[in-house]
Amino acid sequence: MVYDLFVINFLAFYLFSFNTKNLYFFSVGLLNNKHLLFIIYSIFFWLLLAFLLKFYEVYRFTSILKIISLLIKQFLAYLLVVFAFIGVFRSIDIEAFNVLKYIFYSLTAIGAIKILSYFILKKVRSYLKGNLRNVIIIGSGPAIEELKNFFTNKKELGYNLKAVFSDFDNNATGKIKDSFSYLARNNIDEIYCEIDGLKEKQVNKVVNHANLNHCNIKFIPNKLNLFNKRLKADFYGNMPVLYIPKVTLNNDINKFIKRGFDILFSLIVIVFILSWLSVILFVVIKLESKGPLFYRHKRNGINYKEFVCFKYRSLKVVEEEKGTYVKRDDKRVTKTGRILRRTSIDELPQFINVFLGDMSVVGPRPHMISYTDDYSKKIDKYNFIFRHRVKPGITGLAQVSGFRGEIEEDKDIINRVKYDIFYIENWSLLLDLKIIIQTFLNAVKGEEKAY
Repeated sequence: MVYDLFVINFLAFYLFSFNTKNLYFFSVGLLNNKHLLFIIYSIFFWLLLAFLLKFYEVYRFTSILKIISLLIKQFLAYLLVVFAFIGVFRSIDIEAFNVLKYIFYSLTAIGAIKILSYFILKKVRSYLKGNLRNVIIIGSGPAIEELKNFFTNKKELGYNLKAVFSDFDNNATGKIKDSFSYLARNNIDEIYCEIDGLKEKQVNKVVNHANLNHCNIKFIPNKLNLFNKRLKADFYGNMPVLYIPKVTLNNDINKFIKRGFDILFSLIVIVFILSWLSVILFVVIKLESKGPLFYRHKRNGINYKEFVCFKYRSLKVVEEEKGTYVKRDDKRVTKTGRILRRTSIDELPQFINVFLGDMSVVGPRPHMISYTDDYSKKIDKYNFIFRHRVKPGITGLAQVSGFRGEIEEDKDIINRVKYDIFYIENWSLLLDLKIIIQTFLNAVKGEEKAY
C-alpha cells in the first residue's frame, strides 16, 4: 500500500506540471501548493477506492486473473478520480494525454510489483518452504479427499497439512475428539471442517477451540449447500471452501459505536435503577422464598462462548435443568416472580453482563445451553452458526416481534432465528433504539408470552 501511494504521487510530481490558468485562485492557504493538494486528494481517493473495490484483499489462493481484474478496476476508477480533480479545480491545466500516460505508467509500476510478488511468493513456498500456513482437516468424505489432494498438489500455495481427524477414516491422524488436544499443543493457523458430517456439539467445540487458539476456521460444504448466503465461498481451484464472513455488526467502526452505546446505556441503568431496585427486591424475594437475589445461568454467547447470565430470581428453584423453560401457570414461579416476568424487570441485571462485555443491549437472545443442540436440528445449521457471530442481547428484534419465551412449536424457533438473522444483516443504531423503545412499550402494556 505504501509503495502504491508512493508511485502514484511520484509519477504525478514527475508528469504533471500543474500549470494554473488563474494564479489568484491559489493565492491562499493549502491551495497555494498544487502538488500537496493533489497528494492529499490522491491518497484519500486511492484508499477509498481500494476499500470499496477490495483491491488489497489478495490471498494465497487468489488466481492471477483475479489480480489482473482488480488492477483494471482500480485504475479505471482512479482515472475518473484524476479527471474529476482537473474538472473541479479548473485553474489547473493538465493535458488529457498526460493523464493517460500517468495512469499507464502507474498501472505498469504497481501491476508489475503486484504480479511479480505473486509469483515470487509461489516459488518461496514451493522451494524454500517459507510463508507457510499450518492447517488441519476435521471430517471425511469426497469433499475432504478433494481438499487433501489440493493441499498436496498445490505446494506453491503454501498450505502445510499437519493432520486429518475423522471418526470414519482409518488413515486419519486421530478421531475428531483428538483434534482438540492437538490444537492446544500445536500452532495451527487454519482449521478446515466438514460441517455437514459433524454433529452440532462437535461444530461448537471446533468453533470454540478455533477462537481460543486464535486460528481461522473454514467449512467444507455439501455441494447442495454451496450457495447458502450466510456463508461466503473462496475457491481453491474449482473447489468451494466456505467461511463465516465478518458481519457488518462486527467491523471495527460499528463495534466501537455499539460498544460505546452499550457501556453508556448499561451504566445509566446500573447506577440509576439497579442500585436501589436491587435493595428492595432483595428484601421482597427473600421474604417469599429461600435463595439468592440473582439467578445465575450459563448461556452461549458470541462464537458459542459460555458466560454466566444474571437475572432477578423469579422461581422457587435455582438449579437449571433441561426442559425447564417456564410454561404458562408454572408452579415454580413465585408471586413476586410473576410480576417481574410479566414486566420483564427480571431481565434488568443483564445490564451487568452488558457492562462486562458478554452481552449487548440489543441482539439475538441467548438460549439455554441444554437447548442449543436441540434447536440446531430444527433449523438450517448455517443460519444457527451465523446467529452466534454477534453478542447476544437483553432484547432483540425477535422478542419485540412476538417470538419470545417458551418454544411451543418448531415454527417458534425458526421464526426467532429468521428475525435474528434479519437484525444482524440490517443493523443500525437507529434500529437498536427502535427495538429498545418497543421493548419498553411491550413491557408497559404486557405481552402474551411474558410468563
